[in-house]
Amino acid sequence: MTVEEVPVRRRPRNRRQLVVDAAGPVFSERGYHGASMEEVAARVGISAAALYRHFPNKYALFVECANLMVDRLRDVLGELPDQVALPELLPALAQVTLEHRASGGVYRWEARFLDVEDRRELRAKFTAVVDSVTAALERDLGGTQTRLRASAALGAIGSITLHHTQIARQRAVELLVDAALRAARVDPAAAPRTASAVHLPVRPEPASRRGEILQAAIPLFADHGFRNVSMGQIAGAVGLTSSAIYRHYPVKAEILAAACLQTAAMLEQAAGQALHAVDGPQESLEALAAAYVAYSFENTALISVAEAEIVGLPPDLRRPVTLAQREHVALWERRLAQTCHGLDTRQVRTLVHAGFGVVVEAGRQLRWQDTDANRDAVAALMLGALGLSG
Repeated sequence: MTVEEVPVRRRPRNRRQLVVDAAGPVFSERGYHGASMEEVAARVGISAAALYRHFPNKYALFVECANLMVDRLRDVLGELPDQVALPELLPALAQVTLEHRASGGVYRWEARFLDVEDRRELRAKFTAVVDSVTAALERDLGGTQTRLRASAALGAIGSITLHHTQIARQRAVELLVDAALRAARVDPAAAPRTASAVHLPVRPEPASRRGEILQAAIPLFADHGFRNVSMGQIAGAVGLTSSAIYRHYPVKAEILAAACLQTAAMLEQAAGQALHAVDGPQESLEALAAAYVAYSFENTALISVAEAEIVGLPPDLRRPVTLAQREHVALWERRLAQTCHGLDTRQVRTLVHAGFGVVVEAGRQLRWQDTDANRDAVAALMLGALGLSG
């Protein structure tokens, strides 16, 4: 082959987009701090040096990944006709969400890892999406608290990015849209007293230095970010020297894992208490929903930290936390399966997570203001998404 015949390798015109598409799953799997530019480059099939020609650093790449989902949602909203009905709008949003499922959950971390201006811009974009869904909901359904109901509907759809259950794409769209529509039809103002009447087990007063460290660390993690809090800061909060804390927790990640396990145990106990005095699948699910919502409102700081940081824990510390989460999901699955005839195990699990997604987004919309009315409204929206309202 002559020199003139040697094929010229041309850089793909969409390489920047290929990088973003590859980076989203890496951030989702490893966490922001655990992800590396080298791994992203390897998934794209380029060198790290080539990657840096597109993005100067990991933060710049993360910003684009965090905006990917909402930019696609806004694109599809722009392509829909004016005054589009809710039953046509939600499937379009669900299709986009499924398309970017592997990286769609990255936006959950924006409050923790993005700079103030980037965070403000991202939230403005999501606000515009909520505005569009709220407007369609008001046209089609009317009623009160339309923005809260729109957020709940989006939470049901977005939940698919928060777990790895394998399910056929079209079936997933159908399940998520049905759950979203059911949540949108709920009247939160008419919600019965359920979650507001729940009394979770009291978190035990620290009886040891380890307990004191757990109690002091979580607010610090929530306020400043896990990576930005030093062991010395935690030690100072409980009156220890910087060196002494290592006798109780050799590494900081153990503190987060221990706090997550302690809270998971409280949720398990609360669920057990809630189920003790009820009979029948619907009553059981209503009790579980009340306990889960109460838990979410009372542990907002820890849940916020854990959402972003658990994926970055070492496998040996992450495994027990993940197992506890799966056991709670399995409890829901068993109860919900008794009311969801015709759904297989994976579909039931997808629906359970849709209910959890409703709680997350409705709670955020309410800024997690812990009032009886807010707890009851969120519980009603969750039950509505699961097909259990009324």
